[in-house]
Amino acid sequence: MLLVLLWGGQPVAIKAGLEEGVGPLRLSAIRMTLGGIVVIGYAIVTRTPLRPARVEFQPLLGLGVLFVVQTMLMYVGGDHTTSGHASVLIFSFPLWTALFGHFFIPGDRMSKRRTGGLLVAYGGVVTVFVGGLSAPGASVWGDLMTVTSAMLLGARQVYLSHFSQRIHPARLLMTQSVAAVILFGLGGVFLESGAMVWSNEFIIALLYQGVVIGGFGFIGNTWLVRRYFPSQVSATMLFAPIFGVIFSWIILGEPLGYEVLVGVVLLVLGSSIVQLRRTQPAT
Repeated sequence: MLLVLLWGGQPVAIKAGLEEGVGPLRLSAIRMTLGGIVVIGYAIVTRTPLRPARVEFQPLLGLGVLFVVQTMLMYVGGDHTTSGHASVLIFSFPLWTALFGHFFIPGDRMSKRRTGGLLVAYGGVVTVFVGGLSAPGASVWGDLMTVTSAMLLGARQVYLSHFSQRIHPARLLMTQSVAAVILFGLGGVFLESGAMVWSNEFIIALLYQGVVIGGFGFIGNTWLVRRYFPSQVSATMLFAPIFGVIFSWIILGEPLGYEVLVGVVLLVLGSSIVQLRRTQPAT
């Protein structure tokens, strides 16, 4: 539940940082640099070597590519929609985690009940899309990029769950950080311009994304998916869009449109049905 609260503030922190004029690529590169520093400290404390073994190169390469594309879509999409929309759409990733887990994680199967819940929750995503056609500050392209990022985030949960059994979480996290810093750093230098304004608001938003989420949030999430089904871990995020919408309203002053409120209700209701597991009778 602590991770739920922290992750709920992620879209708000991203939007707050982007509103200070920094481009999404540079913002992500700085954020992942800070997260990488936290991961290095974690590796030192746990005495974990960060140099991967030869057999780990291929899965780590795949993880790096998946992470970079997912993060890029999240930041660029967040720059073209509201924080409230981003909160609802990005936290639809438990649906994608459940769907991918059905095909790739033994024992994490979908049922008719879970499929029905998925359709209810996806109705919330569609509601946000439709409302985005007229909502101020939102765009269809921004919403589309954000929900695609959520889909890839769900796939990354399953990927992490699979490989975290044989690759230490510190090396998984470090791969994500290094890939993002290199590619987003180069992209920011060549594709984005303008001076960065180091205001107090920007620094707070940056530290939240980099240290709280990019560091401790990722470590906590990877620790969980190593011990539980990825769909069970994603179930802890059911209330994240609620926190995200509330933070958007309080911190950024964004109006709570009908599409955001209805989207949150449908997403939480449907996701609860998807993630709920029936208790097996005692034998």
